[in-house]
Amino acid sequence: MPDFWEHPEEAQKQMKKIKDIQAWIDGYKEIEDACEELSVAFEFVKEGIVEESEVDALYAAAIGKIEDLELKNMLRREEDKLGVVLKINSGAGGTEAQDWASMLMRMYLRWCERQGYKTSISNLLEGDEAGIKSCTVNVEGDFAYGYLKSENGVHRLVRVSPYNAQGKRMTSFASVFVTPLVDDTIEVKVEPALLSWDTFRSGGAGGQNVNKVESGVRLRYQFTDPYTGEKEEILIENTETRDQPKNKENALRQLRSILYDKELQHRLAEQAKIEAGKMKIEWGSQIRSYVFDDRRVKDHRTGYQTSDVGGVMDGDIDGFIKAFLMEFAGKQDEE
Repeated sequence: MPDFWEHPEEAQKQMKKIKDIQAWIDGYKEIEDACEELSVAFEFVKEGIVEESEVDALYAAAIGKIEDLELKNMLRREEDKLGVVLKINSGAGGTEAQDWASMLMRMYLRWCERQGYKTSISNLLEGDEAGIKSCTVNVEGDFAYGYLKSENGVHRLVRVSPYNAQGKRMTSFASVFVTPLVDDTIEVKVEPALLSWDTFRSGGAGGQNVNKVESGVRLRYQFTDPYTGEKEEILIENTETRDQPKNKENALRQLRSILYDKELQHRLAEQAKIEAGKMKIEWGSQIRSYVFDDRRVKDHRTGYQTSDVGGVMDGDIDGFIKAFLMEFAGKQDEE
């Protein structure tokens, strides 16, 4: 089309579609090449030209590429491609629970770093002595929501607490809430008449300017559920930058993400009613236990577990994500 670039928004959407299709073609070509290389090596090993260990390595590489593409195939929903608003709240238990919440925040930040995702902490409430009471992390990158939706729920820690003088084993909880980080391609209607703003001075470390200038913003939105008629005040605080207009922009983006997620949850609930016997999506239930002394992390939904507690807390949670998607994502798509 000669006038293709005269409509930049439509052109960008089309180019994105082309990029997505090309990624599938490239992935298939990589698998095809890996299988061909494996086949040749298998013939050579019969003639004694190639060692068996080389064939084993090529086989493992080919299987890895197939599994990676298969996993990506589990992320077909519209929202899977989006970024994430990740919120962590400490449970009851004081300092120990707050320390657990901060450990989870570090775990997810390290995982995002491994994936090459961009992260920013839009709100952070520090604990009384250590750790955090809550935090909100924005994660930007392709398929961030598709992968991290597996983390939505209550995470349970069992360990001998360094904050307990008797050295007793303690159990702590923290909840993780995952919502899609909407972008400009998603239409979400925000009624200006239902919005109100407050400003406040940002607390914590950040230099004198942050404490003197009212750069923090507090957004209140009077939301009415279009399906149930229930009223709710959505409250969002943002202290991400020293620039108040920028913080307002970030808060509005989070609001749009929340409104989008409410619509998404309604659709999921309707699907669950129709297909009640197939799968239950239990947002907010206890999903995983981290038992430090027994060197065990177990996901209660899939049964997947590992003894590499240190690796998990350092961001190696791919095994849990993969097990969840392979068991549940396909069933969602069937529905």
